[in-house]
Amino acid sequence: MPFRRPSDPGAADATDALVDGDRALRRGTARAALRHRDFRLVWGGTFLSNIGTWMQNVLLGKFALDLTHDAGYVGLLYFAQLGPLLFLSQVGGVIADRVNRRRYLVIMQFTQMLLSFGLAALVVVEQPSKWGIFGCVLAIGIVNALSAPSMGAILPTLVPKEDISGAVSLQSVQLNLSRVLGPVIGAPLLAIFGPQWVFAINAATYAFAVAGLMLARYDARNPNPIQGRISEKLLSGIRIAWRDRLLRRIFVTMFTFSFFSLMYVGLFPEVADTNFGISASDTYLLLYAVWGLGATLGALTIGTYLAEHSKARITRYSLGFFAVLLAVFALIRTAPLAFVVAPALGFVYFLVITALSTIMQEHLEDEIRGRIMAIWIMSFGGTVPIGVYAGGLMISALGMTISQIMFVGVVAAALLAWYCDLDAVGGGPLASAEGS
Repeated sequence: MPFRRPSDPGAADATDALVDGDRALRRGTARAALRHRDFRLVWGGTFLSNIGTWMQNVLLGKFALDLTHDAGYVGLLYFAQLGPLLFLSQVGGVIADRVNRRRYLVIMQFTQMLLSFGLAALVVVEQPSKWGIFGCVLAIGIVNALSAPSMGAILPTLVPKEDISGAVSLQSVQLNLSRVLGPVIGAPLLAIFGPQWVFAINAATYAFAVAGLMLARYDARNPNPIQGRISEKLLSGIRIAWRDRLLRRIFVTMFTFSFFSLMYVGLFPEVADTNFGISASDTYLLLYAVWGLGATLGALTIGTYLAEHSKARITRYSLGFFAVLLAVFALIRTAPLAFVVAPALGFVYFLVITALSTIMQEHLEDEIRGRIMAIWIMSFGGTVPIGVYAGGLMISALGMTISQIMFVGVVAAALLAWYCDLDAVGGGPLASAEGS
């Protein structure tokens, strides 16, 4: 399969990227990123695969509760799904900067496919083994944690540097829209066919991701792969990020925001039931869906209407608006108002995430991208479950209310709106990775 460097696109690709009919495209927009064939293939394949993943992730909790009637076991499965992101992403980041990313990702996606088929086989029997299910889900979570940095590092190589903003925006859109579409598609499948078919369909969707990776034409070889043993390089990404003032401020912001301000995300059922009196599953899913759609629109806005605006300023303003909207969300007590505020809250939430991710991706050199993406995954995907667990302890052990928990997030977001002045630290040359 022929390879070419993403920084040197062919003439036909350049024309496709810039011209649509008689209209010139703005660089850095989502529309410009979609004009690149290779990006479309990988983005579309992983999008379809992620729909299956979230179809399984959301419905797995309900299946586990029906199987065991034990909320502790449900929480254990939640940790098995996402906990490895916090502990193994650094290993995955070193691997991403060391190997042929395409070949590695194909192997890891295929491994997750087999494990998901194994999960489907485990639940076919009349009395499924809960520890067998836990072990299989944990294995899937481990493989996902080891491969996620490589996937995050590949996407920017599929478009020219000037279109990275649009590519990051679309990746955020994919993340949120798959969370919405997965449960919507999976719920009727669960009711009609049972959990084994939901899990089997998810397993089959990994084929889309594999196909996208195999069909895309890009140079998967790292230009300057790191040398030495993985154990010696595990902390190198953290050292690089700490030395670079811009990356350091981005990650301090993300770890703080994820831990304190996003506790409500994992406690969303408690918010809906306690504050809004929403206990019916269909009404709750609708509230969650409109919040997720708001987040999707926020991510898409970065790559469309706000594509040419300063992402640093967007981040600070959005953190301020997030603090205000989260305070309103904590104070209201009626379901109709919740359906108005929830999408607005989701919108500014992913303005923050997508703007920060864009700034970071545009700042990175490819030879360290995997290790830095590992820290991003830790700060976002891995830290939120820890914050959610801490929020649950505050409620159960300290007697705090869910609204009080949300106001902790309000204060954190307001302080971050002051702290996260990325213009003050600049976006100059990245701290050298030499010797790391």
